[in-house]
Amino acid sequence: MILPSTTQDKLITIKEVSSLIGMKKPTIYKYIRDGKFPKPIKIGVRASRWSFNDVMNWIEEQKR
Repeated sequence: MILPSTTQDKLITIKEVSSLIGMKKPTIYKYIRDGKFPKPIKIGVRASRWSFNDVMNWIEEQKR
């Protein structure tokens, strides 16, 4: 996976999110329901994507 620069955002799939944070889909969706992870952006009826920058910011917050 090519990582975009922090000045330019990119929409990423759940598979890419899972790979970045090391969690499986059910855990990610539980975190979203609990308000502990950024919500996805709906781009279609059955398609969602996440902001790469939002995910990276979440990762940085977890390090603190």
